[in-house]
Amino acid sequence: MLESHAVLLTVVYLLDVFGTAVFAVTGAFKAIEHKYDIVGIVIVATVTGTAGGVMRDLLFGIHFPTALSNPVYMIVTTIIAICVFLLYGKLRSESKLFIIFDAVGLGVFTFIGAYIANLYFGENPLLIIIGGVITAIGGGIIRDVLVNEHPIVFTKEIYAAASFLGVVVFYALEVAQVKLEISATATIVIVIAVRLLAVKRNWNLPRVTSL
Repeated sequence: MLESHAVLLTVVYLLDVFGTAVFAVTGAFKAIEHKYDIVGIVIVATVTGTAGGVMRDLLFGIHFPTALSNPVYMIVTTIIAICVFLLYGKLRSESKLFIIFDAVGLGVFTFIGAYIANLYFGENPLLIIIGGVITAIGGGIIRDVLVNEHPIVFTKEIYAAASFLGVVVFYALEVAQVKLEISATATIVIVIAVRLLAVKRNWNLPRVTSL
């Protein structure tokens, strides 16, 4: 039992690092497009990859936040930023890369945030929603602010709503006592699918259009 629990925690940790790396790619892309130098690229990539988790941990009273106490996260984001910097000439023609990486990061971090909230507070729907959504969108919001853009989450297609839907799926499966690997897969896939469909079909939430 203890061995299976240790394996589970390891898988969640690896998913968290993976999500951090994926979001760091989007941060590096944005920084390069706005002509930031290498230091700026590393900073934007690191903030994008870690800010959502830091915000969640501070809100939940987890001190020190995992992304700040474990150097692996910043090492990963720094390596990712440098790699994107060096390979950008070959990657910039792949216009869909940013959207795909952003969708994958959104899905992975939605699950991670919901899981952490469930781990600490049990099946509390409000905290699971807050944990999942903040972890998923926090880094992207700060990324866009740092490059002086209106955050995607507030302006384009379905973004936070995709994360919210993923959290609802996670919560429903947890209440039904479905195995975590199934709920994790379902949560991540649903968020990615909804986000990519929203971009492809230009789905948007209602907004005031008479201004």
